[in-house]
Amino acid sequence: MSQDPAERLAVFIDGANLYAASRTLGFDVDYKNLLAHFRRQGYLVRAYYYTALLETDEYSPLRPLVDWLGYNGYSVVTKPAKEFTDATGRRRVKGSVDIEMAVDVLELAPHVQHVVLFSGDGDLRRLVEAVQRRGVRVTVVSTIRTQPAMIADELRRQADVFLDLADIADHIIRRQVEPRPPRAAPGPRPAAAAGPPTLRATPADPFRETAVDLPE
Repeated sequence: MSQDPAERLAVFIDGANLYAASRTLGFDVDYKNLLAHFRRQGYLVRAYYYTALLETDEYSPLRPLVDWLGYNGYSVVTKPAKEFTDATGRRRVKGSVDIEMAVDVLELAPHVQHVVLFSGDGDLRRLVEAVQRRGVRVTVVSTIRTQPAMIADELRRQADVFLDLADIADHIIRRQVEPRPPRAAPGPRPAAAAGPPTLRATPADPFRETAVDLPE
């Protein structure tokens, strides 16, 4: 991605899709780092996060993440999910957010020059094409470094830029936060140890209790 501080851009994240891609690549996403990364690429107008939630659950493992995102710079869009049991008896959740994402992308397109779409769903190809006809550049973020690839060929071909998630992992990875040491007795303050600053943790494993069906 080119870095133009004057370029107005918007980010749209299919939460289940990004989760599945990052975990397959072997890392967790830190959404604070993700937001900071794209703020360095240009003027970030809006960052959307989309997910389906089960309304029947008294407690959803997604809820802490959804609440955190809403308080930390994201516009969160949720929709009711459908729950069923597959042939193996495994609990599964199905909920496509394509329509919600498409509506928001088209509404915001006149106000940005660049749309960044975190998804691999081939059904979004026509959306990308429609946005491009309005003069907006589209970057699609997913990965081809898994078996099978997690992005549909037609979506990858339609995008102006395809950005492999693995190539930006170092910028958005959720690093292990060191535990806080026990409080020492009062005394001279030791010199600060060299090394990276402690990062604020964000919820890492929101889908751990359910299997999520990704859109085809």
